[in-house]
This record gives sequence, structure tokens and C-alpha cells, in this order.
Amino acid sequence: MSTGADRLAAAAERVLARTEELCRIPAPPFGEAGRAAVVAGWWAADGLAEVRVDATGNVWAKVRDGVGAASGAVVVAAHLDTVFGPEVEHGVRREGDRLVGPGVGDDSVAVAALAELGWLLAAGDSATAGTGTGTDTGTGGTGTGAGGRAVWVLATVGEEGVGNLAGVTAALAAPPVPVAALIAVEGNYLGRVTTTGVGSVRFAVTVTGPGGHAWERADAPSAVHAAAGLVARLAALARPADPAHPAAVPGRVAVNVGRISGGEAINIRAAGCRFEVDLRADSAAGLGALERGARAVIDDPGTGLSVEVREIGRRPAGGIAADHPLATAAFAALARRGLAGREHAASTDANAAYAAGIPAITVGITYGEREHTVDEWIDLAPVADGLAALADTAASAARLFEE
Repeated sequence: MSTGADRLAAAAERVLARTEELCRIPAPPFGEAGRAAVVAGWWAADGLAEVRVDATGNVWAKVRDGVGAASGAVVVAAHLDTVFGPEVEHGVRREGDRLVGPGVGDDSVAVAALAELGWLLAAGDSATAGTGTGTDTGTGGTGTGAGGRAVWVLATVGEEGVGNLAGVTAALAAPPVPVAALIAVEGNYLGRVTTTGVGSVRFAVTVTGPGGHAWERADAPSAVHAAAGLVARLAALARPADPAHPAAVPGRVAVNVGRISGGEAINIRAAGCRFEVDLRADSAAGLGALERGARAVIDDPGTGLSVEVREIGRRPAGGIAADHPLATAAFAALARRGLAGREHAASTDANAAYAAGIPAITVGITYGEREHTVDEWIDLAPVADGLAALADTAASAARLFEE
């Protein structure tokens, strides 16, 4: 007879095999249909209930019915899209105790893990008792016993980059069942419990000037010079010298200009320059203050120049208290595996839940690094514990939000 640890080990291998399959399918934002079809096929073959692809391209399925009078559901979500399109080779390989390839941790392994919640929630503590690889906490199994709301899984589109959380936003606006809580899963976040959703605003900025000869019109304003000045002033917004200054922004913020291009030739005063700026903050107040400061900078490019600003992204900031019962449940699930947990801030699908007034956290499946590169990697061994902790958290959330 197989033990809970044996079943978890087998489940982890299934997850890794599916991760490898997913990683070979390019899925940039708004190009996830191939992955969505594969995931829907898996879930139907796995016997999950009510498998459907919604109008936005998200994949839904129910992994557990609600018990008693509880209505609504706990939704466990991971995103289908990755940062790279088909122009990048989507190979994946095992190197020792790691799986390496673009999108492997962000977020392929999380999507691959979702279907395992079905049997884990049905089996309860017997499936995972004593599986922890860290220090024994003396608390036994996962706490995945019966009770509470239904649990659904959701594979979303449009989480990365210009996707602007389009998938999860649409899913929460028109779900198949009312949503009581959302647990977002980022593959390489094991040990992190994200309770703060980092908000962002992104602009494409185009500076235009008259142009001219580099010597004969040396006094003509240059769009490139002006854009460089704007970039420097924008970067300074993230680190005001005097916190008491009216321009100081509350909380943690970040400013990044990730792309810039322009000019016509080395001997021409540039007539045009374009850059993209990403503004981030860990609170709505901070994001609002940062955006106001940025617009004041951008709207003043200098004499003889004009500027056009186009918004290309917006993600709401939000969060729950670190001692919210949902976060406490996630920390307890990690402790039962002997894993250390830490509070975390990030931009994930949970941001859309905060904007909709739905409590949410983000958790992980394993450890990894180098996300958003072709050499992204995850550790293989922790996947079993990550599955157990995720199931524990989902089951606890279902009981927490009983009516």
C-alpha cells in the first residue's frame, strides 16, 4: 500500500512532466490559446468537473464541491502566459536537481500543479502526513479535512507585461460561481506569502522637436537630450533626498525606464525620442503620489519641444493585513511542512482580487531564480512539499470563509 509520501512524490513527478510539456509551448500575453487547450484537455482527462474556457481565454474547473450551506468558492489561480514569444526557443532541460527553461517557474509549474488539488483535498491529512522535508513541527498532516466552500482552479491569461491582469480581471467580473477568496500561485514563490499587491502604472512617452544639423543648428532642442533629462528626473522620484519634501512618496516605490529609442543620425539634433516608464508602489496612496510626480516631470520637456503620453498599463495596488486569517492559514501550512514563511509584496493575479474587494494571497510551489530569462530554473525536490502546503492552504481557506 502506498503511503501519503509515495503519492505526493508521484504527484510531484506528474507536475514536473506537465511543466516540461507546457514550457515547450510559447504563450506570450494574448497568445496563450495553445497552452489553454492543453490545460483544458488535461483537466477533462483528470476528471475535474465543469471544465470550461471562458470568453477571455481563461480555463476554469472545479476540484471540490462545497459542503453544507456554504456558497461561493475559493479559487486557486496560476497564469498561462510567460514573457517570451515564439521568437525565443522554448526548450526545457533537467540539470541535476533543477529544471531549466523559459517560463518554468513563472508560471508553468504552478499551472501544472493545479489539478493535483483534486485528490489532495479529497484525501485530506492521510495524503500528506509526515511529508515535510524541513524541521518537524509536531503538527502532523496538512489540515486538508473536509468542510467549507467549493474549490475551483483557474488558469489565467494576460498576467505578464502588457496583459495588465486582463484574464483574472475578466474572470472575477464574470465567474461561474461567486468568489469568496483567491489564492494566486507563482511557481517559484515557495516560502513567500504575498499579502501586498504592488501596483503599477506604465506610460509610453514620445518627445518631439524641430530637429536640425548638429553644428549649424547646435542650439536647437534635441528630443533625445530632453528625453534623457526626463528619465533622470523620473528616476529621482524613487529616492527623494528629503522625506519631508512635498514630493516624497509614501511607502516603497520603484521607477524603471526599460526601453528608449530615437534620433535619426549621429549628426542630427534628434527630432523624436520615445521611452517607456514603469512606476510601481506598494500602496494605492504611494502609486497615486508617484504618478502625479511623474506626470509633472513628463509634462515639462523643455522649450521648443512637445510631449505625448500614452498609458500602456495599469495594475491596482492593494492587499490584506499580514495577520488576516487567509495569510495565517498559509503560514501555518508552511510550518506544518517545516518550511519558513515570510511576508512578501509583488504584482500578481491577486492584485485584481484586491481591486474587486476579494481577500487574496499569493503562494508558491518550489524555489527558483532567473525568472524572465531563458535560463530560468526551479528546484525539483521541494515540489511535493509545495503541493502539500498549497492543498493545506486551500482547504483552510475553504473553512475560513464558511457562512
